[in-house]
Amino acid sequence: MNAIQKIRYQFAGVVLLALLSSLVAYPKLVSFIPPVERFFSQAQVNLGLDLQGGIHLEYAADTSEVDAAKRDDALQAAVDVIERRVNAFGVGEPVVQLSRSGDESRIIVELPGVKDVEEAKSMIKETPFLEFRELAGPEAEEQIATANAQSEEAAGKILENALSGMDFAELAKTWSQDPGSKDNGGEYDFAKKGYYVPEFDAVTFDPSFQKGTVWSSLVETSFGWHILKKIDERGEGDEREVKIAHILFPKYSIEQFPNLRFKATGLSGKNLENVFVDYQSQGIGSPQISLQFDDEGAKLFADITARNIDKPVVIMIDGEVVSQPTVQAEIRDGQAVITGDFTLPEANALVKRFNEGALPVPITLDAQQSIDASLGKSALDQSVTAGIYGLAAVSVFMLLFYRFLGFIAVLALLLYSAMLLALFKLSVFTPFPITLTLSGIAGFVLSIGIAVDANVLIFERTREELSFGKSMRKALHEGFRRAWPSIRDGHLSTIITTVILIGMGTGFVKGFALILALGVLLSLFTAVVLVRIMVDFLFSDWMERHPWILVTPKKLDTPKD
Repeated sequence: MNAIQKIRYQFAGVVLLALLSSLVAYPKLVSFIPPVERFFSQAQVNLGLDLQGGIHLEYAADTSEVDAAKRDDALQAAVDVIERRVNAFGVGEPVVQLSRSGDESRIIVELPGVKDVEEAKSMIKETPFLEFRELAGPEAEEQIATANAQSEEAAGKILENALSGMDFAELAKTWSQDPGSKDNGGEYDFAKKGYYVPEFDAVTFDPSFQKGTVWSSLVETSFGWHILKKIDERGEGDEREVKIAHILFPKYSIEQFPNLRFKATGLSGKNLENVFVDYQSQGIGSPQISLQFDDEGAKLFADITARNIDKPVVIMIDGEVVSQPTVQAEIRDGQAVITGDFTLPEANALVKRFNEGALPVPITLDAQQSIDASLGKSALDQSVTAGIYGLAAVSVFMLLFYRFLGFIAVLALLLYSAMLLALFKLSVFTPFPITLTLSGIAGFVLSIGIAVDANVLIFERTREELSFGKSMRKALHEGFRRAWPSIRDGHLSTIITTVILIGMGTGFVKGFALILALGVLLSLFTAVVLVRIMVDFLFSDWMERHPWILVTPKKLDTPKD
């Protein structure tokens, strides 16, 4: 591959990058192709509380009753529990963070998109709750049997409606408990014999089941009770396929309901004095979890273990089962161990979960604020307008001072903006999504100036090289080469500053620093790589004959060697 071919391939890569970045950043560019627009519209910028609106809560944490050596762990445990609770409610990108001021500790909770303050407070409650439970008696099975009888009875009534001619699709949308099919009227796609579970399959391919009819009785499977309608069929023999619609009424099992399967014992995290990782066989065996109870807990635990030998005792935090050790013998001294095939990280993680409930930090709601979405929209609109004005002003400056090279820099600046916005959107599909706030937008606008700063250094150096009588191609080459140390050092110093701000700043400062850091890194790539490729590709003989179209040579007071 010769140099010209290499430049062409590189420029093709720049064009492809520009196209993809533009489509992700602004999908309406292809609004005339709806499927493509819908595909690229899946990526959305994750807006922070100040732009999207929502709830801001501040909790004061009381650590006066917690051992000083364990306060940091207890506070972090409280933060982790609150975050897990909020995530369980499906709130998009909540922010839960610890804030310290002197001896005072606060937990800040921001819930974008949540409008109801009471709903937000109900998500968080007060403190983690660890409890020990045992297997429930036959009354739990009786409750499950009653629920199943009610489900079967409801299915029978809807079957009567379906057989009487009521719209099957509407019945499915209203009553079916199958989330995968109810929204499209309960329909499955065509399937061959053997695709469904045996009970379902037998009815589906029964020769007497006619197209367009509803099967006259309920079909019971391990999933529940089904009402079936044959929509269509095609093919013959082994190639025969049937299209079925169904309405599902679920069948419940005791395993689905831990709160029913296991009953309370009265033993909870408040009775735990200590939880730590120990080792079997005097430190040479596998890790195990050691538990130490207070006097009240020791008595409760002795009674629990006495009546549950060879049965599990379930340890739950906030209703979630975290461990189910089997009782080997009655334990009366208030000390127990949980053994198993733990790795050390697994054992440490389990101890951390126990401490989340065993060391609750009392929290009280100290401040709350509901942020209206209209305020966020107004701030976002103003910020976007400011960004557009800033981009336009920089573009005019570059065109006036650096002419054709300035035009290339403006193209690169537009590509830079599209790539950075695309990066914001695509980050939602990663474990580390970027949340855009007003402070982040400030960092974005500032990074536009930094992005063009590298081009200014390159073009000024090119002007200087032209004044020495060098050819345009040589001047450009030297401009990029000699400007690189200054560009590198300037960007590196800014990145060092942003790293310090991210590590030591508060939430808003961190948002500003993170966006600025990303912008600086991307601007370095844009100026040094993308602009160089575009200049190399567009360079031609007319530039040598008319260098003033590209840039005016710099006038020097004294000639240099």
